[in-house]
Amino acid sequence: MLSKNAIKYYSTLLNKKYRDRERKFIVEGKRLLEEALNSKFDPELVVVTQSYFDENEAEVGRISQQAKTEIVKEVDFKRLSDTKSPQGILGVFSKGQINFVFEPKTNFVLALENISDPGNLGTIIRNADWFGVSEILLSEDCADLFNPKVLRASMGSVFHVDLSDNSDFYLEIENMKKNGYKILLADMTGENIYDYKKSKKVILVLSNEAHGPTQSIIRFSRQ
Repeated sequence: MLSKNAIKYYSTLLNKKYRDRERKFIVEGKRLLEEALNSKFDPELVVVTQSYFDENEAEVGRISQQAKTEIVKEVDFKRLSDTKSPQGILGVFSKGQINFVFEPKTNFVLALENISDPGNLGTIIRNADWFGVSEILLSEDCADLFNPKVLRASMGSVFHVDLSDNSDFYLEIENMKKNGYKILLADMTGENIYDYKKSKKVILVLSNEAHGPTQSIIRFSRQ
């Protein structure tokens, strides 16, 4: 059984400030938890309600082989949950070590500039994963990757692709350009995609929902 202090501590991870400070995040729901447990992220703890345990004892038993598992009261679980109707299972994971250098291994990189809505960010990541994009670079003003809404909207794709939000976004774009990558910028005034001749190495940039691409990324795309 988790102590009140432990419940209080883990509940702070619903706030980005504490996720960043503690280098941890919460994954809620059966499907997302399964995806996270099969990813590169290390589980610290799995928390279930008594009712969830009673209905899924075998499943919880398997999970307990991978991570420390605790049963808590419904009222305590709700303090850790970000959803209105929680399923009764969640996990706490470590973000791991920060990678300050983005080193693309493929010829197609998706770059996201100031995608501020968590739901939009998660949906973009999910769609990119579906189309086989494996490397995504995010600017520091994008929504937090580990925001519960991003995780839910991604439907687990956050755990399938290589994501980097720790680098200097524009410096990394510049470095990739020097290494032969061509920038494709989604812009209303751009060239018709059906007339465009694709380069071998491409960075596709999607920018803010309301304001579009910044002058910085426009400048890079025209150089």
